[in-house]
Amino acid sequence: MPVTIHILSDSIGETADAVARAVAAQFPAGTFRMERLPKVESTTQLCELVGSHCGESCIFFFTLAEGPLREEMERCIVERGVRGVDILGPGVDLLSVVSGLEPKAVVGAYRLPDEAYYDRIEAMEFSMKHDDGQQPEGLLEADVILIGVSRTSKTPLSMYLASKGFRVANIPLVPLSTPPIELFEVDPRRVFGLISSADTLTNIRSKRMEELGSYVPGYAERERVETELDEARALMRRIGCLMVRTDNRAIEETAQDIIRYLKGRLQTED
Repeated sequence: MPVTIHILSDSIGETADAVARAVAAQFPAGTFRMERLPKVESTTQLCELVGSHCGESCIFFFTLAEGPLREEMERCIVERGVRGVDILGPGVDLLSVVSGLEPKAVVGAYRLPDEAYYDRIEAMEFSMKHDDGQQPEGLLEADVILIGVSRTSKTPLSMYLASKGFRVANIPLVPLSTPPIELFEVDPRRVFGLISSADTLTNIRSKRMEELGSYVPGYAERERVETELDEARALMRRIGCLMVRTDNRAIEETAQDIIRYLKGRLQTED
């Protein structure tokens, strides 16, 4: 039976939940389970929640911005034997001492919308509109353009980069199909060619057809896959773009390679 870690917060509890999951990941899978207790608004409610959820495990990871709530939780820890981890408190106290300033104690302050938030939303909308070769005229407005043959992770990589604020368009390289003319008009330093091994693509495509319950002639045949990759590399060399491998790598790893390249380019230009 997994031990319950209670996520207690006067906001939605995402910060405490993320920390608790990172800690729990150090132990065998299934050792712990998470239960969120968000939106705590008063000391009375806090006491009721602690009391009703303080069974055998009685473990709380908490983020409480308001002073009275933190003080009440600390009292529970001392007087009632509650086992609790204050995620924000020590850091807030340290920065307050160093800066000589009082914390704002704003619930959910970290997640209040700012300019960067709206930039990410706009980037997500842009990337969805320009997924899989849609609206190629928008390539000139994209921060990043991904090209590659089928199943080289173009869409998931686009969405991940968009979540970081990059406006991304992706173009599938399809046999016997000419890429949009706009692809040859953009700065090649914004174009990234996604490359994978023939073995990896053959396996992924075969599984994809099984999932869909359909068969596309030649789609998962190694000879055709190798030909597609050769033609894709030739096009990427013609454009002069950076080639990035995606096989056996997490989306985050591939994205970081692209982001590092973009940041390095910006620093060089500055």
